[in-house]
Amino acid sequence: MSLISLDRVPRINQAAGAIGTIGSTLAGLARPGAAVLVVVDPGLRATGVAEIVAASLQAAGLAALLFDDVKSDPTMAQVDAAVALARRERAVAVVAIGGGSAMDVGKSIAAIAGGAAPSSYYGLCAQPFPAGRLISVCVPTTSGTGAETTRTAVLAAADGSKIWLWGDEMKPDLVLLDPELTIGLPPHLTAATGIDALVHAIEASTNANANGLNDLYCHEAIRLVVRHLPRAVESPGDIAARAGLQWAACLAGIAIDNCGTAIAHNIGHALASLRPIHHGRAVGLALRATLPWNIETDTGRFAAVAAAMGEVADAKALPAAYERLLRRVGLKLSLAGEGHDGITANQLAAQMARPENDAMRRSNHRPVGAADLQLFAETLLSGA
Repeated sequence: MSLISLDRVPRINQAAGAIGTIGSTLAGLARPGAAVLVVVDPGLRATGVAEIVAASLQAAGLAALLFDDVKSDPTMAQVDAAVALARRERAVAVVAIGGGSAMDVGKSIAAIAGGAAPSSYYGLCAQPFPAGRLISVCVPTTSGTGAETTRTAVLAAADGSKIWLWGDEMKPDLVLLDPELTIGLPPHLTAATGIDALVHAIEASTNANANGLNDLYCHEAIRLVVRHLPRAVESPGDIAARAGLQWAACLAGIAIDNCGTAIAHNIGHALASLRPIHHGRAVGLALRATLPWNIETDTGRFAAVAAAMGEVADAKALPAAYERLLRRVGLKLSLAGEGHDGITANQLAAQMARPENDAMRRSNHRPVGAADLQLFAETLLSGA
């Protein structure tokens, strides 16, 4: 019998309006008057969320420091700037509010602010994280990345390559799920983030690391996405659909924290390192390009995914079911005319073969050779 390991899950609170409880929650964990660094997506500034959090912290006797220099696909330079602020002001906690980018930045700050080295020092597990980790809280405003429950962050190095930070020190202490924060997400981003959660759950339940216990998270996340994503796209104000998607993303995050991802994420990261593209859409298109190839050697795991999607328990039913969902939620399937036209299949395949993407390639249940990388690159770039 092989070893099965399920790792710790952060404390998770979900409620409409949960964002307003952040101060009272942290008051029991931080000393009076302590500084709390609030990392927020700049697009959220106009919504007043940062002000709600600051007021909640101040009411609890804590000082709020705002950092909003966060962009999609965050850089190590941005993290280092925020870490410098946290060190200078002696922050004891970090609250990250936003999508995966903001949460990756917040988690990274909490993990490395206790030391003196820059974020690059810890990339790809080159060095252990320092002692004195800050309290870490994640408040997702999208439902896709699952970053709120994982021990990883992906940051762009100076050359544009995607570098992983990994370790238990990266995992938050508390996750606040407030479905009201996701209502303003436009339909195309709701679709892309929801597909991201679905790809997480599918890859975690079918890759070489998959196990039956983790499938409890994976298959429930799949069912939740299939049930709630179309409704959230069609009726953005449906709070029940938004809450269901939050749980889907959260559970899928737990799933990849336990078992990782696979070739679709390898391709998604490689593509994003060459041209800007939303992560959820990138991995969604990558799964579409690789699924027919992957199911050829199914041992029952892809069939179980098909069943979780409401289809017959047959792997052959999965590509069509997945395609229907992509089209129903309006995910744009062609990359034509988006600045990706200059990327060649050879360039993309070479990027997929880089060392920082190797772990995802090796985790795939079916071994991926150089010819396969080329095939996937050609399929993805020619897709419509």
